Amino acid sequence: MTGQLRPLDGIRVLAVEQYAAGPFATMQLVDLGADVIKIEDPSSGGDIARSVTPYSTDDASLFFETFNRGKRSVSLDLANAAGREVFEGLVKNADVVFANVRGDVSAKLGLRYEDLRLSNERIVCCFLTAYGMTGSEQDTPGYDYIMQGRAGWMSLAGEPGGLPEKTGLSLVDYCTGIAAAAAIIAAVHAAQRTGKGTDCDVSLFDTAIGMLTYVGTWHLSRGYLPARTANSAHPSLVPFQNFQTNDGWIVVACAKTKFWLRLVAVLEAPELATDARYATFALRKTHSAVLLPTLERLIAKRSTSELLEQLVTAGVPCGPVNDVAEALADPLVAERHMIIETAHPSLGIVRQIAGPVRVGEFEPIRRRGPFLGEHTAEVLTELLGFDQESLQRLSRDGAFGQLSNESRIGHGAS
Repeated sequence: MTGQLRPLDGIRVLAVEQYAAGPFATMQLVDLGADVIKIEDPSSGGDIARSVTPYSTDDASLFFETFNRGKRSVSLDLANAAGREVFEGLVKNADVVFANVRGDVSAKLGLRYEDLRLSNERIVCCFLTAYGMTGSEQDTPGYDYIMQGRAGWMSLAGEPGGLPEKTGLSLVDYCTGIAAAAAIIAAVHAAQRTGKGTDCDVSLFDTAIGMLTYVGTWHLSRGYLPARTANSAHPSLVPFQNFQTNDGWIVVACAKTKFWLRLVAVLEAPELATDARYATFALRKTHSAVLLPTLERLIAKRSTSELLEQLVTAGVPCGPVNDVAEALADPLVAERHMIIETAHPSLGIVRQIAGPVRVGEFEPIRRRGPFLGEHTAEVLTELLGFDQESLQRLSRDGAFGQLSNESRIGHGAS
C-alpha cells in the first residue's frame, strides 16, 4: 500500500508449514503486511515444496516460490532443547503460531495454546490439518485429492455416466488456506481486545464438507441427491452452462429472467421469449430437454468471439472457456495487476500470480521466497538480541538442526 501501513503491518507469524495449503494461508497474510517467519528443520530438508519438480534447482523450485514469496526462513529443530528455547523466545515476540502438520503432531511439538500461553498469553495458535484437532481421525494423514473423493466432490465433476473426477486445481487446499487466514485474523483481533489468545482448528475435511453449501442443505433438508450434469450445467438454473460454438466453447449464465430474454434476442429467436414453456426458471428446467438442444443449435452457428461480443454488449453474463495460457493472456489479468515478478538467484525472473485479497491501494510483496534458514541470524538478532557468539553456541548445541553452521544460521536477506 503506497505510503500507508498495510492492514497487518506489525503482526508476526511463526509458521511451521509445508507444501501448499499452509503456505497458501500465510501468503494471504504476507500480502496484507504480516511478517511470516517459516520455522524449518534443515535435518529434514525444510519445506518439502523446495524440491517439487519439474521446475526446480538444487535449492529452489517454482512450486515453492508460488507459496512463499516475501517470507523469512529460520532453521530450528523444535525437538532439540536449545531449539525449543529459541522457539519460545520467538513466541514471546509473535502474534501467531501457525502449523499445518498432522493433527497429533502439534501436540507432540508443543504448539498448542496450552503449551505456549506461559510464553505469551496473547499468542494465537492456528492448526491446519487433514481431519482436525479432535475426533477419531486427528492423527490420520490426508490430502486434497482424498477430501475431494470423501466429501462427494468427485461425484459431481465431469459428464453424466463418467468416472469420478477431481477438480483441475487443489481447491480444498486453497479454500482451507483462506479459511485459516480468516481464522487467524479473527483470533488476533480477539486477542488484541481480550489479552488472551486461543487455538484455531481448521481442517481440509471440514472445508471440503462445508463447501457442499446449498447442495448439502438440499440433501439434508429434502433428501436431494445431486448428480453430474451435461456440459457443467447448473443443477437448477437453465440456461446456465457451457455451450459449444463453431470454434470453441463459452459459458452462458442466465441467473435472472432479464438475462434469458437478452440471450434469445441475441440469438434472434424471439419465439423462445414468448413460449409459455420457458416463461419461468422452473418451467425452463422442466422443459430443458427440449430447450437446451434448441439453444445448442443456435449457438453452434456462431463463432466464439462474435457471440461473446454480442452477449457482452447485450448485458448477458458470459465468458470464454479458456486454457491456462489463454486465461493468463486475458487483458483483464494485466489491468488488475494479477502477474508480478521477483528475481531469484538460481531460478531467474519468476513470474507468478498475485494474491486475490486487496485492501486499499494494493501492492503485492515482490520479494522472492527464502532459502532454507536464510534469515536465522537476522531474525534471532532482530527479535532476541543474539550476537554471533550466541548463534555459534546454539549451533553447536543442535538448535538449528544437523547441517553445516553456515546452512543453519544463514546470513540475512539477500
